[in-house]
Amino acid sequence: MPADITSPSNERIKRVVRLRDRGYRDAEGVFLVEGERLYLRALESGLIPEVSFISTESGIETTGPTVTVDPAVLDKASYRRRSQGVIGVFTQLDTRLAALDLSMEPIILVAENIEKPGNLGAMLRTAGAAGVDALVAVGGGVDAHNPNVVRASTGALFTVPLAVTNWGDLEPWLEKRSMRVICASPTATDAVWDTRLTGAVALVVGAEDEGLSPRALAIADACVLIPQETGKVDSLNVSVAAAVLLFEARRQRTS
Repeated sequence: MPADITSPSNERIKRVVRLRDRGYRDAEGVFLVEGERLYLRALESGLIPEVSFISTESGIETTGPTVTVDPAVLDKASYRRRSQGVIGVFTQLDTRLAALDLSMEPIILVAENIEKPGNLGAMLRTAGAAGVDALVAVGGGVDAHNPNVVRASTGALFTVPLAVTNWGDLEPWLEKRSMRVICASPTATDAVWDTRLTGAVALVVGAEDEGLSPRALAIADACVLIPQETGKVDSLNVSVAAAVLLFEARRQRTS
């Protein structure tokens, strides 16, 4: 297969490189999906790429406009310097709180001030496995379309409803839906498995280095503790804590 692009100085390749940066992604309203597995999962979820760049050595079936690229050039355009054969440019997902469509007794995960993209991606993956209605990220540093979010989510970014908001908008939104707010806190006295997590509930976790803000704790209907061996570790990684809460809620709802 002949290559449409053979030089890294090609303007279309330069654009892909620029889109590694959040400012360019947000300005254009697009994001990147790299690698065959994630690209195909994006297609399976119904996303349509604006354009797909594929290696001349790749046999990947694409959708929409497709540009063939010399393998070495495509790797140089990759965020991780290894494209795995394809880079797709997709329209950014709708992350407005108003876009969420919840079930009658929803369970949502609220993640406060999670600035590490890998943690957000891991929580999306866990949320998908636990069957929650949505993940709501609170905080100005959240970069929902960061390449590491896409990668760490293993495609859950495409299927788990995600909203990015602030407490000023989220608090009345929760109240309107009569959702109980359950915060995870190391200072709580009630263990998570001794607390009712059924019905309409929002489970709130915060970054392990800072914990939850006073605003989050103030609106909590209850705070729960994840018991652990004392003196051995300071805290759980936030994505691990979220997994414990979500699967305990799933256990209670299915037992």
